[in-house]
Amino acid sequence: MTVVRTRRIEGPVDLVEHRPPLAWISTERAFVGFGEASRIAAGIGDDRFHRSQAAFTAWCQSVEVDDDVRLPGTGPLGFASFTFDARSPGSVLVVPEITIGRVGGTWFATTVGDADASPVFHPSGTGDQPVDRPRYAGASIPDVTWLEAVAAAVKGIEAGELDKVVLARDHAVWSKERFDVRRMVRRLVDRFPDCYCYVVDGLVGASPELLIRRMDDRVESVPLAGSARRSDDPVEDEQIGKALLSSDKDLREHELAAVSVGRVLGQVCERMFRDPEPVLMELANVRHLATRFRGRLREPLTALEAAGLLHPTAAVGGSPTPRAVEVIRRLERMDRGRYAGPVGWVDRHGDGELAIALRCAEISGARARLFAGAGIVAGSLPESELEETRLKLQAMLQALA
Repeated sequence: MTVVRTRRIEGPVDLVEHRPPLAWISTERAFVGFGEASRIAAGIGDDRFHRSQAAFTAWCQSVEVDDDVRLPGTGPLGFASFTFDARSPGSVLVVPEITIGRVGGTWFATTVGDADASPVFHPSGTGDQPVDRPRYAGASIPDVTWLEAVAAAVKGIEAGELDKVVLARDHAVWSKERFDVRRMVRRLVDRFPDCYCYVVDGLVGASPELLIRRMDDRVESVPLAGSARRSDDPVEDEQIGKALLSSDKDLREHELAAVSVGRVLGQVCERMFRDPEPVLMELANVRHLATRFRGRLREPLTALEAAGLLHPTAAVGGSPTPRAVEVIRRLERMDRGRYAGPVGWVDRHGDGELAIALRCAEISGARARLFAGAGIVAGSLPESELEETRLKLQAMLQALA
């Protein structure tokens, strides 16, 4: 029988030195993975989360686990990334052969079978790859068409067809050199230390939005909706923040997102608490309205299963959700792929963290596809929403440069 071993190691370790193909890096915990012990293709359909959980559980039961550390994330670990649309293929869960991790101040290494983790602890000396500027390669639809889509969405909202819809756009770029994922991750971690930086199967990004954290019987979620730019002028920056907290349009948009999360967690938790009012989450280039939810599960529910119940929230889909998804399919005229889908890690006990894949790019050699979206509600101005997506795209464009 294959043995999965987890042992404490001396830290700190440079987690991105060897360009890991799998990564989850946050202030509380970080994991990077190398090689593939198992790859689970989740397929399509709303039950892809359940199928992934069942396949991962079966794989974990097929191995012997020797875990000296016994913390969330030790033992067999799965890195997961799911498509936004249940009809789209591409959802995946990967169990690496080697995982190097940190939980709080505890460092550890997990190996599957005969995998050797020792090369990870020695500098490769490869340095960063040559850098060429990202060059614009086009988008699925022109800006003017996207503006028309926003106007059509606003018209539908004002006619009472739905309350909110999130419309996204993509931005394809290319380079003369392969994009250096290690450089991107370092820049994202440095610029957005409070975000969840991730690399899963070519999807790279830094998300501020926690979809679900499950630790034993406790769950947490922090939906975001309503955004505003930052300013280098401290006085102006403070004024922008105060304006966001009092913006009727942004508060309505945010409450729809919060209600969609609270409705699901309220059904599965015996006790649930939420912030009474939204607060500001401030990042380097943008700020968001945020509401934190905490609860204790009524009965066993894994992180993956909880993510399947929550996704898509109104923060990235709209309200009511079924109608909003229909509008997205009709107006966006592109496949989001794994943008705005759940991304994160899970362990054999059902614990895990999944963020919403925002501020991200799909990387394939010297080509990349970036995404950004904006929440459309009554009173939304197409030109303002377009500018919001441009602001959000800057995070990944600067990481690529």
